[in-house]
Amino acid sequence: MDALIAKGDSIQALNKKRKRVYASQSKPGQSSKPDKSNKTSASIAKNTSLPKSLRSQTDESTNATQYKHIANAKLRRNLVKTSAHIAQSQALLSDAVDLLPSEDVGFIQTDGPLEKTWRISQTDVVRAAGGEAARARLEMKLEGGPYRIRYTKNGRHMAIAGRMGHVASFDTLTGTVHNELQLGEACKDIVYLQDQSFYAVAQEKYAFIYDRDGVEVHKLKAHVSPNRLEFLPYHWLLASVGSAGYLKYQDTSTGQLVAEHRTALGACSVLTQDPHNAVLYLGHQNGCVTLWTPNLPHPAVKVLSHLGPVASVSIDPSEGGRYMATTGKDGTVKVWDCRNWKGAVREWHLRSGGKGHAEVEWSQKGVLAVGSGGSVNVYTSPSIKTPHNAASQPPLYLTHPLPSTSHRPITSLRFAPLQDVLTIGHAHGTSSILVPGSGEGGMDTGEGLDLYEGVKGRREREVRGLLDKIQPDMITLESDIVGNLAPPSKLSFTPTTTGGSGSSRAAEIPYARLSRAERLRVSGKADITEEIPSDGESVDEISGKNGKEDKEAREKRKMRGKGKSLKRYLRKQRKNVVDPAAFAKESSMSPSVFFFFLFSALAIRAKIERQKAERKAEIRRVKYGDEPQERSAALDRFKKTSKE
Repeated sequence: MDALIAKGDSIQALNKKRKRVYASQSKPGQSSKPDKSNKTSASIAKNTSLPKSLRSQTDESTNATQYKHIANAKLRRNLVKTSAHIAQSQALLSDAVDLLPSEDVGFIQTDGPLEKTWRISQTDVVRAAGGEAARARLEMKLEGGPYRIRYTKNGRHMAIAGRMGHVASFDTLTGTVHNELQLGEACKDIVYLQDQSFYAVAQEKYAFIYDRDGVEVHKLKAHVSPNRLEFLPYHWLLASVGSAGYLKYQDTSTGQLVAEHRTALGACSVLTQDPHNAVLYLGHQNGCVTLWTPNLPHPAVKVLSHLGPVASVSIDPSEGGRYMATTGKDGTVKVWDCRNWKGAVREWHLRSGGKGHAEVEWSQKGVLAVGSGGSVNVYTSPSIKTPHNAASQPPLYLTHPLPSTSHRPITSLRFAPLQDVLTIGHAHGTSSILVPGSGEGGMDTGEGLDLYEGVKGRREREVRGLLDKIQPDMITLESDIVGNLAPPSKLSFTPTTTGGSGSSRAAEIPYARLSRAERLRVSGKADITEEIPSDGESVDEISGKNGKEDKEAREKRKMRGKGKSLKRYLRKQRKNVVDPAAFAKESSMSPSVFFFFLFSALAIRAKIERQKAERKAEIRRVKYGDEPQERSAALDRFKKTSKE
């Protein structure tokens, strides 16, 4: 053991400094491999390595994209530098992920197989939780219900909107009420904008925007009778869908209406977004779920999810928007894989047994909450994401019954970001329960997830958000398209030109810069019947590897776009005249009928030529004032000479 420690240089004198040569510092001719003669050092070097984040930047730059297809040297150098920086950042992130604990923490652990977590009540959870976490367990009895709930991105501020017109916004950390309004009309939904300074309310006729003090700032007349609202933070877009069935996008930074799509599926009251690619999911009365983007007038994806109306839709934020959960009024809950829409991954019936309204919501750690009837059931992964053929209930994690039947129906479920709190909106107010393990513990301040953000930090984040705002045209199903360069075109042509000195050079020309004839040749649409073969090259070699095309196919491709009835008739007659042997072999008509069709074709051609000549003469007469001159006999050309 002492020899092993000595060979690893774990203990050495303080005044002794040894020069070490790493792989990144070795010379080109010098080998960086360990000495195989020393077995101890060889075993240490084989099983240990320097983390990627601690290596030199030159090693990481080898993995970066070189962009050799870009001709501009300055642009290519900047892109390579940016790519190397991205590679270094990814190495740092991978090292951080490896060092952080990967196992699931924060969930309730049972002592044995006979003990079930769903038997634990909220009283036991609050008793076992700390003093600060226990404060999140809260019951608010209000009279303006049923209520819709919405949190800010960092989870510190919460806004509620009651069906009877009661709207309020407050700080959940300190309990400070920002504002409280009685609007006097039905409020169907509420959503925060870029931060807690502004929020939008879907009222009876239009959508309104209020500031932190409750002052009406804007009246959005384009959003008529909205039922649901969503805000896209990276695009600064406020989306709404209402009773008319129109999905509308409003840019809150410029105030203009970006897009307006007609769903043609009737009134819609289900709207949610994928936080990773900003695609909106709509649930309709015919059981379909449609995916929408601002740049497409039709749904990008349309899925028949339920046999009845869709009640709620939610997207899992823990795995990049990979899974979707839906509930329908037919009493079923389904979990879908968004990479494959062939069928539901898991399906089960509601425990309440009813076929009424049901709400579903995912947490940041992939915990699924389903509220129906008078209770809320919570499920955890991977049981709800594992494919299962039978429509059986997945194992429960927690359950929470509402105090009384007067709290029904459950109209909203929201997990608080960065906290293990689930807030339930019902007819008599809101109820906040503790769900251990549902919230993300890490706080990313760069994404606006700072619970203790001040006024200065909020202003700087708002300015950065405006500068980095993504255009609506960038919203696609592929979330990796943002921030990447377009790859070089694969449709390139490499012509070989020979100079006067006899030297040959090959240059790749993009497909868009080719001439029309070359583009047709590359794409395989060129007319090979009109090409002149070179020496040693036959027509069959031009047509392809097989090189065998019948004469009918070549003639048909040659006459493409010339399918008028008259020309088709003339083409048929021309075929009989040009190839009399084929006519005598294949045709069964008599010679008199043949000559009748032949003279008919010749008469039609003569008529067409005469009409063309008359048309040209009329054009010249109108344009230049020329009088039509009739041609005389051949001796008329000597009249001028005889007069002279």
